[in-house]
Amino acid sequence: VSDQKPLGCWSVKHGQIITCPVVCNFETHEYIAVHDDKVLRIWKNKDINLDKVFKATLSADVYRIHSLPNGGPVVLFKGGGVRTLDVLLEAPQQEIENIISDEAIKWSKAFMEGQQPVLIFATEKDGDFFVYVQKLKMNRLHKYKLEQQELSKPLSFTAYIKNQIITLLCLYSNDSVYEVLIPLQQNSEEEEEEQILSKSLILKLSVSGSVLKGTSLVVLDKDHIAILGSLAAPGEESKECLTIWNTKFQTLQTSKELPLGTSGQLWCYEEKFFFTHGKVLTVMMYKCETSSLAAAVGKLKDSQTPDVSSFVNWNTLADEELVVSFQSRQSVALKSESKMTLRSKRNTVAKVQPDTLSVGQILLNLKVNKINTSALVVSVLFSGCELCSLFFSYFYSLCPDLMAVALEKKDVHLLQICLQRFPDIPEEITYACLKVFLSISEAYLQRIDVNLESVICYIDVEFNNKEVKTEIVENGFNAELEHDIWDTKITKETHPTADGELCPVGPQKAALLNAVLQSAYSEAFLLPHLKNLPAQQAVLFLRYLYYLYVKCSEKINTALPGTRSPTISQIMDWMCLLLDAHFTVMVMLPEAKELLSNLHKFVRAQVRFYSELNKIEGSLQELQRLNHQKDSQTYSIEVLELI
Repeated sequence: VSDQKPLGCWSVKHGQIITCPVVCNFETHEYIAVHDDKVLRIWKNKDINLDKVFKATLSADVYRIHSLPNGGPVVLFKGGGVRTLDVLLEAPQQEIENIISDEAIKWSKAFMEGQQPVLIFATEKDGDFFVYVQKLKMNRLHKYKLEQQELSKPLSFTAYIKNQIITLLCLYSNDSVYEVLIPLQQNSEEEEEEQILSKSLILKLSVSGSVLKGTSLVVLDKDHIAILGSLAAPGEESKECLTIWNTKFQTLQTSKELPLGTSGQLWCYEEKFFFTHGKVLTVMMYKCETSSLAAAVGKLKDSQTPDVSSFVNWNTLADEELVVSFQSRQSVALKSESKMTLRSKRNTVAKVQPDTLSVGQILLNLKVNKINTSALVVSVLFSGCELCSLFFSYFYSLCPDLMAVALEKKDVHLLQICLQRFPDIPEEITYACLKVFLSISEAYLQRIDVNLESVICYIDVEFNNKEVKTEIVENGFNAELEHDIWDTKITKETHPTADGELCPVGPQKAALLNAVLQSAYSEAFLLPHLKNLPAQQAVLFLRYLYYLYVKCSEKINTALPGTRSPTISQIMDWMCLLLDAHFTVMVMLPEAKELLSNLHKFVRAQVRFYSELNKIEGSLQELQRLNHQKDSQTYSIEVLELI
């Protein structure tokens, strides 16, 4: 998700339908899917075609598969029967009992209580709701009936388990959240009869006359929950939003409007929210700390001025931002009226001297005072390393105007820092940085302060700014061997020779381009912008990528020396992306012909070299095994014949 790249894609045949969410078996690193209700498929990453992977047809319809980190996958059938995947695969056609008769399953979840898997699911029949708790190892099933709520019904469920007690949270259609406690330990008499579960009201979803019509909820910790839904104020159109509530003090902590709409589903995993916003998957980071009354009402101690935690809230993010990241360093409890508070301090913060600015004040100034952005950034850079580090440890989406002004002013040093620190830069801005870096003259860059740590270990610079040639030993490349195949004249200044190779750009420009190479991007979003790159700049960029590719191939570990240097995977990804965007232009340009020829030649030599290595891979592994078995204490000479 962080790199926005698809890692794998599998599809069923036309006419087949995947009928429950696919899960991962944590123990075997396999994927498990069910299509057409009864057909089970299991495969691994290396598998390509689902038709050729493991298949088992079951005797009953599957409702959901739950995967537990230490307990293995658990299969819940639509009739209420439960089996572990291992037991099910021993006899796929085994009979599955029908427990719930005419009831329909509405929700389910699995837990590990110690070493015991526990499954809970909720059903509905004729307006009545029931809860089942299944202990798999003990093969015990408990049935409960939810206490009825007049003129209201459950819309969504979530649950967690602690100290042998399941806490079930129910989101009802009357805009309220109720809590139900279910003990796992039951005596024999209680097991025989159906019990009525009483519920207690823990939250009313209304703030200042506005009511949240929730669709799904997740538990963040014992005092906080997140709810996705539509917030409606009297006389106003409802707006979809993600909200975080403090259940201990029954307060709305913060909310983020989602103007592009959602599917109504919300997931939570490892302190990250996952939900669809428009046509994209949005990921938001969050952090909860121990709840306190002061935090719940936005009155944390020692917060005379807006610091990072009280400033970073979703109201400061641009509405058009699709992939939003959010992280609070102190607490998820943010003052709901913080937007009004920040506006009231707009005039006073501008008067604060740069040497006394906190990170929150600087971020605030950047947001409300675009004219002085450059001056404020300078104040950050000169106010201390710790403050600078804190400032740049946040996200592009918190202050998108920062890079816009830097691009306008061609502040390449600031752009370099942003590319290195911000994980959520849009592809359009990444492309704009690339275009600026390629267009600026080398003479101008020599006067600019640029961080050279990513290039200083492999580009040696003399006073005349010419690279000092060093001997190159290219893995598997022999110029004489390839000369007969390619009738292309190689110029000494810009292409590989037996002596060495010159970098096509200066060290400053190389360092800036390296920052682009290491930024996160999605190929689908970047490619349309990359097609607009002028032909001459595209050729120059490809020449630099080719230079890096050759440099990486000099080393056994195919890695560039130094810190913040791009990896060979990043270099090759950008080469492929650039060729996809400009292949026709590259073929037509005379100055690109030689470059493509040498690139083709070098890649083919690399393929040939690794092919030869693959032939002796088995012998090398055997040699390594023999060396481990022998522990020679005396000097010896051994001759090994590779067959």
